Amino acid sequence: MAGKPGGALSTLHAVELLAQVLRALVERSGVDPGTVDDVLIGCVSQASEQAATPGRMAWLSAGLPEHVPAVTIDRRCGSSQQSVEFAAHAIMAGAYDVAIAGGVESMSRVPMGSARMGADAHGPGVTARYGGLIPQGVSAELVAARFGISREEMDGYAAGSHQRAAASQDRAARDVVAIDVPLDEADPQGERRSVTSDETIRPDTTAERLAALAPAFESAELAARFPEIRWSVTAGNSSQITDGASALLLMSEERASNLGLRPRARVVATAVVGDDPLQMLTGPIPATEKVLKRSGLTADDIDYFEVNEAFASVPLAWLRHFDADPARLNVHGGAIALGHPLGASGGRLLTTLLGVLEDTGSRYGLQTMCEAGGMANALIIERV
Repeated sequence: MAGKPGGALSTLHAVELLAQVLRALVERSGVDPGTVDDVLIGCVSQASEQAATPGRMAWLSAGLPEHVPAVTIDRRCGSSQQSVEFAAHAIMAGAYDVAIAGGVESMSRVPMGSARMGADAHGPGVTARYGGLIPQGVSAELVAARFGISREEMDGYAAGSHQRAAASQDRAARDVVAIDVPLDEADPQGERRSVTSDETIRPDTTAERLAALAPAFESAELAARFPEIRWSVTAGNSSQITDGASALLLMSEERASNLGLRPRARVVATAVVGDDPLQMLTGPIPATEKVLKRSGLTADDIDYFEVNEAFASVPLAWLRHFDADPARLNVHGGAIALGHPLGASGGRLLTTLLGVLEDTGSRYGLQTMCEAGGMANALIIERV
């Protein structure tokens, strides 16, 4: 689930948030936690409460076996998707039999950018090569200009994300773990309450209301540098800053069979790419092309797609490029409505995608995420 900044999940230590999700995964699956070979956790802001290998701390906090290790992975917004892919690769290679992959990000308690050291995290060489990198919101503006996406289209898409998410809450509840949070942050062991639903969905959002919001990234300096920008990216057509955690269980087919567990899906193919670091949000396009080529499938073979809604221009540009059916994209809403807890989002997308395939009896799903620096991951699964 997604918690607003300063909202329902903000009184809970980041490690404890993930610990509850890990414990619930072990209990729901019935797997012996002692058989897990590794816990791979995505996290972007590895500072403060998220600095001490949060997957390891969460595993221990959950009371799970000490001999199981963990590792923290940072591929920016795609961190937990990369965790899933690394886990799958290790299983395919025979290095692991059982792995847990996921992510955590408490953006209330560890604000975005907390882990940066110094004003210029990119280094002088990158600054010299690209004339200085830019905020992702400005990249979203460049993508909108490049693909001819209007403010009206972005606001309409954003309103639709909220409406789709609101309409699917009963279905989504199957994938949500109730989180117990302290009523008073100063008394973490005191009285608690259970949080069972997303805080971020606004079902009454309309394109007309969103049209009243001011552009969030407008800058005279950047306007001179990028005269093609029309300044149409707002807080309303961008993903929401949120708190959240995700986790998935992966294992080899042989181990699942031996344990009497029924697999829900198999990993068909994975891909990761680098792209223009200024228009850094276009990475899902070549990532999708690469993973389709690796799988031997075409876009027409894919039943449903999840393209992370970092900004509305990202899925809209992806739709433009592939001429895909919008009815097959982000059918239960996305990060504009459900929030984008950076390190945890990839796991959330995969959980949603698998649920859509199961609900509709469909076969193939593809998810892809843009990432800072012009990177992107893509993953295809097959329901079994």
